[in-house]
Amino acid sequence: MKHFHEHLLRDHHFSWGYTFIKTQLHAAGLVERAKRRGAHRRKRERKPCEGMMLHQDGSRHRWLAGEPMLDLIVTMDDATSTIYSAFLIEEEGTASSFQGLLETFVAKGLPSSLYSDRGSHYFVTLKAGEAVDKSRLTQVGRALERLGIEHIPAYSPEARGRSERMFSTLQDRLPRELALAGIADIEAANRFIAQTYLPAHNARFARPAAVEDSAFVAADPQQLAQILCIEEERVVARDNTVAFARLRLQLPQSPIRHHFVKATVKVRHYPDGTLAIFHGPRRIARYSSDGAAIEDTCPIRQAA
Repeated sequence: MKHFHEHLLRDHHFSWGYTFIKTQLHAAGLVERAKRRGAHRRKRERKPCEGMMLHQDGSRHRWLAGEPMLDLIVTMDDATSTIYSAFLIEEEGTASSFQGLLETFVAKGLPSSLYSDRGSHYFVTLKAGEAVDKSRLTQVGRALERLGIEHIPAYSPEARGRSERMFSTLQDRLPRELALAGIADIEAANRFIAQTYLPAHNARFARPAAVEDSAFVAADPQQLAQILCIEEERVVARDNTVAFARLRLQLPQSPIRHHFVKATVKVRHYPDGTLAIFHGPRRIARYSSDGAAIEDTCPIRQAA
């Protein structure tokens, strides 16, 4: 309802107050009265400065009118509620987590910690309902450990209250904004979210941190790209190919050695779908998402 009132003020130069509009809409039966709140729960105190803790979460909702349900992946600061990254994707998973983290870390730097749910792309949980196994890292866990970022699992819905309240606001406002802008596809929606919606949302809902200092630490974007990705070891087959994700990746000729048969290599699968193969610190091949070779203008390159 506040969103509706804001549009009246901004777009139609309306002068009546929010309380009057709310009363009239309730009386006309156009808007239901809010349900009585449940038992009071004490909110967890925010971190004192930005960059001390980020939240990353996804919400499945009908964000685009007439389209199937989609996941909105959001990365947000605990201290200020500033949303650093938000985008729509067909299904939440490892790649979407890396995309949100990469966008945030490149723009802001490395945070001290990340708070997330216990989804299987974040943590390994041997038995439902039990504690996560921090000795067995997922791809996201490996990357965060390598970057020195503490990964904190949520153990109750209440613990994720800040994210839940943020998604409630987004579900109320974002679909309407997308519809008003005439947007009906994911690509256009993500451009609108990044360029138009997020600046307005943060100006409206973000709050100053209790302490002005920032806990973010600057990082090299090229190194981040080599860490925030899926990384798996493979052994090169006798035909000088590598099997990965139902693809057969043919290794090109290399000035390093005649072939890589039986050599152990690392395959990196990046959030944009492209792949690369590394032998030790050297990148020896690059590929598109369908496994087609991409000419590497710098085939021997130090990796992160």
